[in-house]
Amino acid sequence: MKTYMIKCPCQRCCLVGYKVRIEVEGDLFYHGFLPTYTNWYLHGEELDSNGETVRLESESRVDYTEDLSMNLLEDVFPSMNNSIDDDDAASPTEDHPKQKEALDDLLADCNQALYEGCESFSKLSFMLKLYHINCMCRISDKEMSMVIDLLKEAFQHAKLPDSFNDMKKIIRKLGFTYETIHVCRNDCMLYWGDDASRHTCKVCESSRWKTAAIVDDDGSAEKKKKKKQQAVKVLRYFPLKPRLQRFFMSSKTAESMRWHANSENLDGKLRHPRDGKAWKTFDQQFPEFSSEPRNVRLGLATYGFNPYGSMSMSYSVWPVLLFPYNLPPWMSMKQTSTILSMIIPGKQMPGNDIDIYLQPLIKELKELWSDGVPTFDASLKETFTMRAILLWTISDYPGLGNLSGWNVHTGLACPSCNYDAKYLRLRHGKKNCYMGHRRFLPENHVFRKDKQQFDGLIETRDSPITPSGSVILQQIHNVDVTLGKKIDAVGKRRREDVILQWRKRSIFFLVTLLETSSLASQSGCDAHREECV
Repeated sequence: MKTYMIKCPCQRCCLVGYKVRIEVEGDLFYHGFLPTYTNWYLHGEELDSNGETVRLESESRVDYTEDLSMNLLEDVFPSMNNSIDDDDAASPTEDHPKQKEALDDLLADCNQALYEGCESFSKLSFMLKLYHINCMCRISDKEMSMVIDLLKEAFQHAKLPDSFNDMKKIIRKLGFTYETIHVCRNDCMLYWGDDASRHTCKVCESSRWKTAAIVDDDGSAEKKKKKKQQAVKVLRYFPLKPRLQRFFMSSKTAESMRWHANSENLDGKLRHPRDGKAWKTFDQQFPEFSSEPRNVRLGLATYGFNPYGSMSMSYSVWPVLLFPYNLPPWMSMKQTSTILSMIIPGKQMPGNDIDIYLQPLIKELKELWSDGVPTFDASLKETFTMRAILLWTISDYPGLGNLSGWNVHTGLACPSCNYDAKYLRLRHGKKNCYMGHRRFLPENHVFRKDKQQFDGLIETRDSPITPSGSVILQQIHNVDVTLGKKIDAVGKRRREDVILQWRKRSIFFLVTLLETSSLASQSGCDAHREECV
């Protein structure tokens, strides 16, 4: 074996096979280090005896597969250990027979060996490995079913599911589920709710399905192929309520969800959103919500990326992420705390039509605000009604325009200044230049009277007043825009006859809390945070 090849100690490879160092570095970054590999005997570390080396190598693989399935069960049903340790403790599975039945089935599969005498895999861990390969290699369901049939035929004594569909039913009990919602090809509507049975868009009347056609031998006529209908565009939505409930299934995480209320700010410095004005104003206006520290406060972020960037393809996928700000700052922005809410498909970016895709999330947020959802707190061993509120959106400046509806491509691009912004159009650069920033300085500041270094004028104006929620509702009262891409648009894009400053009535403004809140905005180089209560 060449000297530059080493064994990979990541949780996926488990010290099997050799890779170059840069590949090992990438595997460790994405999959994590093998926790049982404490003595690096395969990478130059000396041990006391050879027998210990062999034993550690064999144990590393067994412990890993057992920890994999058990850790997943503890993540989904973390209260199972609490109920075992304390027979009198309340358990969420007692009130949910289906959840208890799912836990019992998964525990049985986790404790059952793949075949008699097998120490490397349990039935559940082997299915998880197969499913992981299926996802990583993009194997179709039909191909995976053929692989399972071959394994069952070759190893008849192995405890394998009858088909790939049966295997997915077992894995779904771990919570790996999402909803598929069909979307109009022009982003006009969702085939969802009352419109779930429609076959054409009620706005542009385009078909919901892909149409595959073939040409006759003479090339004169076309016929549609008869096969299973496929939607033109599919939104994948991950329900929010069970993902918020999962934060309280672990006693440690449930305790951290109360950090914002239990941890004091002794020096008065801004280290967390709870130290800011928006958070404190919300607590004053809605004391019933803030009296329960376990109620969740969320931030929303979205940004598009091209998954085929290396192939020079024009494609834009937009994931929508949620961040729970109840957690301390060293936990709230970690990947493990991030909630993937939905994946908005491409090819084109949703742009101003992103509200069409956000409808399921907004519906669930309104339910969480008004009614809440019963949730078991593993740290206090009790069930409470959890409510949630979306306080901020985080995006770049063009994304701010898509989410709020405020036109950021005009001279009045600043949402805080609103219609009171002052700008200068550069004659040759064809860009808007803002020279009114001296308005925010104190009245006696020397820069206010400095003509030479600025625009040749003395600044005497006061800083603009940030509009309140009620003012914004008045401004968008008469805004009526039909969302959706324009069809049959050919040629060069024309300028709009009338430039609208409010390009739509944002779906975030449907929440009535905006009437009693102020629009607090804070922009940076790469992110823009806006209060959308």
